[in-house]
Amino acid sequence: MESDVGRETVVLVPGLWLSSWCLLALRRRLERCGFDARHIFSYPSVSHSLLENAEALSHYVRDLDAPVVHLVGHSLGGLVIRALFHQHPEQPRGRIVTLGSPHRGSYSASVLARTRLGRQIAGNSIQQLLAGMPEYWELPARDFGVICGDLGIGMGRLFPGFVKPNDGVVALAEAQFPGATDHITLHVAHTAMLVSKQIAHQVCYFLKNGRFDPGHEAQRQAGDRRDSQKAVRS
Repeated sequence: MESDVGRETVVLVPGLWLSSWCLLALRRRLERCGFDARHIFSYPSVSHSLLENAEALSHYVRDLDAPVVHLVGHSLGGLVIRALFHQHPEQPRGRIVTLGSPHRGSYSASVLARTRLGRQIAGNSIQQLLAGMPEYWELPARDFGVICGDLGIGMGRLFPGFVKPNDGVVALAEAQFPGATDHITLHVAHTAMLVSKQIAHQVCYFLKNGRFDPGHEAQRQAGDRRDSQKAVRS
């Protein structure tokens, strides 16, 4: 097994209702990319608030005692990372990437929260999101990459009026974050981000370079077109 000495640390933060195993595929690909990505921060996404979970993340990062800590958050996990920097801006050096995080609110969550049962299912962190709390949190003073999806497969399809384009859970307009270092939109659904090879490539590229790889998706699409043309000729 490759030694972790000299490898930069990555902490993965899952989204609402998700456990650490959901991030195993992304963790494995980041390990192959050269990072020490063993660290998945699990937290009570329903019973605790964003600020409470951010406080726990602060202790988690501090206990790693690493000089460089990159943070990658899926969905609600991206807001927990922002809450961390709102409360404790002095963190180890590192970059941030969010995957389908509802930085500008969530229509799907607002529909879910219209009923008492829905509010119980969504939990306290979502209530803080819907109250607009993240809107006044400043952008962390470091490279901040935002990945959005536009393949609309997910529970949002059940809610009339859900704005397109979206990733099935979070609309593109909700996931974008003005002021971020770089944005990229990929043709992937919200939950599928966790197992997508192209997502993992872009996360790795950003953590190493502070920007996304603009040529990777174009190359992939060109390859798909060539494969389709070969299939037609055959």
